[in-house]
Amino acid sequence: MKDDIQFLKDLQGELRTQDNDCQASPRYWTVGDYKMVGCPEGNQDTYHVGLPNRDYYDDLEELLKEIKDEIEESDEYSDEAKEEFNEIECEDSAMDWIKEHYDEDAYLIPVREEHIIHPNTMFLTKVEAKRHIELNHYHYTSKAHTYAMTAWRAPKVERLLKILETFDWNKIDETSN
Repeated sequence: MKDDIQFLKDLQGELRTQDNDCQASPRYWTVGDYKMVGCPEGNQDTYHVGLPNRDYYDDLEELLKEIKDEIEESDEYSDEAKEEFNEIECEDSAMDWIKEHYDEDAYLIPVREEHIIHPNTMFLTKVEAKRHIELNHYHYTSKAHTYAMTAWRAPKVERLLKILETFDWNKIDETSN
């Protein structure tokens, strides 16, 4: 019981002193991150490329870097293909080269970066959310971050957090002795 009371005292101190990230009470933290989603041409941040014959779907720039490394490390490509690769200037010329020398069924997908809140993440303290991201970084992108949210119109959550923040835990210590 003493360990539980000490835990609640420590939690109370953290709840009272942590940043609120400009979020109203009752607040909790989740994991925010970003993902790329398809979008109409003209609204894109970048392009992804689909390669059906190679089971590939990812960033066009990353693919071009991989192909460049492949070209430098192997004799698989003709001198003409290597020269044409070095002349790539835009998405269109990249796709022309890819379709001719890499995957004839390749297609381009305009994508934009969208902020997401990862499901199944909920933390009472920002420190705990940060620690979760550090320990589970392999589930997230390098842009993962804590994201404060309000438990809007949740009276039981509000009451519980208020109790955790304001209760005098020393009274429990005195009565248990």
